[in-house]
Amino acid sequence: MSDKLGAHEKQSIGTRAFKAVKKLQLGQAKKVRFKVSSRYRSIEGQSNATGIKWRIVEQKRPNKIGKSKDIRNKIKCAKYAVVWNGLELDAIIDLSNRVIAHGLNSPVKYCRILWRNLNGKRRWYVQLINEGLPYQKESNYLGEGVVGLDLNISNVAFVGNNKAGLLPFAEKVPSYEKEIKALQRKMQRSQRMHNPGNYEPDFEAKVGNKIVKKKGKTKQGKRQWIKTINYRRIQAKKAELERKKSSFAKSQNRSLVNEIRRHGNIIKAENVSVKGWQKRYGKAISAKSPGFFQLELKRKVEKTGGKFIKFSTKKTALSQTHLDGTRIKKSLSQRVHEDVTGFKLHRDLFSAFLARHVNDDSLSLLDAQIEYPGSEPILVDAWKQYQQTASKVGASVRAACPKGIIKNSHCSSEQLSHKSVTSSQIVIKDDKLECMPESQVL
Repeated sequence: MSDKLGAHEKQSIGTRAFKAVKKLQLGQAKKVRFKVSSRYRSIEGQSNATGIKWRIVEQKRPNKIGKSKDIRNKIKCAKYAVVWNGLELDAIIDLSNRVIAHGLNSPVKYCRILWRNLNGKRRWYVQLINEGLPYQKESNYLGEGVVGLDLNISNVAFVGNNKAGLLPFAEKVPSYEKEIKALQRKMQRSQRMHNPGNYEPDFEAKVGNKIVKKKGKTKQGKRQWIKTINYRRIQAKKAELERKKSSFAKSQNRSLVNEIRRHGNIIKAENVSVKGWQKRYGKAISAKSPGFFQLELKRKVEKTGGKFIKFSTKKTALSQTHLDGTRIKKSLSQRVHEDVTGFKLHRDLFSAFLARHVNDDSLSLLDAQIEYPGSEPILVDAWKQYQQTASKVGASVRAACPKGIIKNSHCSSEQLSHKSVTSSQIVIKDDKLECMPESQVL
């Protein structure tokens, strides 16, 4: 690729390197990562006039039926290609896709060429950076109103003006857990066979009353590793399974983002640290991707003119707050909120309801007390619907494991019993707010 780089492509690479160094100088990054040739996957220009160009290489005359102002019919009469330094590559396009048709009809600012590995083979793509707004499907409209959000490890609770829900992340996504573990064992055996000097000698250890032979650990320090053709083939299979799993999860979470956007254009959520969750729930975070969901929701809401507001968890403490202002600590395993005013509700749903009434890191309890009687039916319906879904999942898992041996690395505390766990509850009297009048207590 380097012999085909022109002045505009080199300028784009220089701009990218300058931005990386600038982040380091301003304290926004700890170090600059230099990409080797195997990790350098994209090249882009600065305009569509020179360098990498997107062109219509052939224009057919449209049929008489196509004289109606149908954009897709006009696009079907054109043939597109990427022209770069004397190289002309015809583009393979799905012309029936409305999203692609909208992009081809928009002015192109510049092009980007990149490659990805699919099924162990390198596939080349061209990305068009266009002017204007992206295509929006009719079903993915942006609603109006305030939506309270409560982000969890495996699901998200939202409460809007007329709708509430407790939706799981990356639902029905295949984990490929058995296949990936089998490939990892094959890779480990191949490495030990062809790189014996990089491992410590095997040893015998006493486990209980038995003496078991254990494999030696990897020696510390950088060493040469021999990767055979068979090892690289197995590595490509594992990478393809990981790519499929990630692609499924992203697709499901994007659908979840569109579902929440339909119920409001002002999103209020707690400022939680997903990176902190990764230290404790590594596999669950990798499988469910709540951080990607949060970033995607923020990007789409702000791009369409809405607002994504984050507030402090320490100042509001929504999971501890009751409707009369009392704060009572409870453990993470207690998923049911038993309010001191007498009602029961799922913990995440009630936190999402209170999030609607947070302004400038302060909770307006008076507004929550006034609105709760009208919002209680939709909150209860959302909890019932979640319980029905969880019971179906539990029944299917028990049917698959009749002996009661259930192994699921991504199983969360949300799939446990919804009955409240009795624990010692501590009332923080200093943070107790004014109680509502007896006539308004539910």
